[in-house]
Amino acid sequence: MKITPIRATIIAMALAVAGGCAANQTTIDEVRAIAESAQSTANNAASQASSALSTANQALDAARAAQTAAKAAQDCCNANTSKIDAAFEKAMAK
Repeated sequence: MKITPIRATIIAMALAVAGGCAANQTTIDEVRAIAESAQSTANNAASQASSALSTANQALDAARAAQTAAKAAQDCCNANTSKIDAAFEKAMAK
């Protein structure tokens, strides 16, 4: 079989395309690896954000409980002050 210039050109083009496809596949694989790494990083960030939100909610609940306890203590102090003032006024009136 004789290889004519047209056949030689077709074979050369086929080899070039095949080589180009291999290069493209390598590029696609690299891009895929970068995308998978980015997705992993995003998933990790989302997990950490969820954990931080949970911790913040726990801190908020603790702060609200402390605020309620402080108000109860202040109410008790105010009541005691009123009782002491009343007792002092009663003692001074005698």
